[in-house]
Amino acid sequence: MEIKGFLETSFVDWPGKICAVLFLPSCNLRCPFCHNQDLVLHPESLASFPWGHIEKRLTVLRRWLDGVCVTGGEPTLQNELPDLLEKIRALGLTVKLDTNGTRPKVIRSLIDRNLIDYLAMDIKGPLDQESYRQCAGAKISIGDIRSTMELILSGRVPGEFRTTIIPSWHTPPVLARMAVELKQAPIWRQQVFNPDQAMNPDLCNEGPSQALTSH
Repeated sequence: MEIKGFLETSFVDWPGKICAVLFLPSCNLRCPFCHNQDLVLHPESLASFPWGHIEKRLTVLRRWLDGVCVTGGEPTLQNELPDLLEKIRALGLTVKLDTNGTRPKVIRSLIDRNLIDYLAMDIKGPLDQESYRQCAGAKISIGDIRSTMELILSGRVPGEFRTTIIPSWHTPPVLARMAVELKQAPIWRQQVFNPDQAMNPDLCNEGPSQALTSH
């Protein structure tokens, strides 16, 4: 498996924990606010980190790390993802998976195999086809999104939901609607939008947002 980014220590990618971060290439969405454009659109332009190097560093750091965050891109697109998570587990480290929630069958299989300790799912916008397509930049199945949500809401795996706030899109009425849709969420993090690195240049004139967390 190609790993396109390796951050040895992060204090923000798994709230409350110290983790390493692995970045996997490619994504099936084209979110206009995405700040990982090369990872999504041109992963071949990025150097790959060999697992041997990562394994050695994680072995050295595991006394200080709480776990490893696997992110992207969209990690569930990678057929070798289960093997990667098993390798991380073999080092005695826990796993946080970041996902856009479009592949619930893959995520359910990983949970069944006890390969995920924490699941962070992006919720792009209100749960209707038109609103979600605007925020995701691609056609998606609301049914798939809801199925992945249920894995967290049912308690099958600890987790949280996250929304990157575009001020002109995520207006107070829109956020109020999302709050109702996510009223059973254990955690809903509202993340800061960075207008300087947006995939859609039309958003570069958008003002930055503020981060909030709802429990």
